[in-house]
Amino acid sequence: MKLIEKIKKFLYLKIFKKKYYKKGSCARCGACCENIYIRHKGGVIKSEAEFDNIKKEDSYSFYKHITIIGKDKFGLVFACNKFDKEKKLCQDHKNRPSICKNYPSEEIFSFGASLNPDCGFSFEPIEKFDEVFKKISKNPPKNFTEADY
Repeated sequence: MKLIEKIKKFLYLKIFKKKYYKKGSCARCGACCENIYIRHKGGVIKSEAEFDNIKKEDSYSFYKHITIIGKDKFGLVFACNKFDKEKKLCQDHKNRPSICKNYPSEEIFSFGASLNPDCGFSFEPIEKFDEVFKKISKNPPKNFTEADY
């Protein structure tokens, strides 16, 4: 492995605390604009009352441009009103919020979600399975036995 690759791997794993490299680019499928979970102050917005309070207290205009489209075991599910379904473009791309600029985030995996098959993005593990396995084999957790492998 080249030095530059080792440095990149170190930065992503240790500094940025990432587990995956994000690859690709937006394919304009719109799925990310139509099924959104929104974290606010450390947690996913769970109720309409909570969402109404956030809109009142927060001057950030993003919340004015989203609509509740459902609710599931994680919380409320939103859609963005700025997405033009016919053109498959954001009507305010230049001023889009960070949730859109940073999409997709590997955090979606914590919800058990996956990327839409038409999405132009993908994730690649930073550490390959065999690297992780070697680390575990050299220094297994204290409560594990060989039978656990």
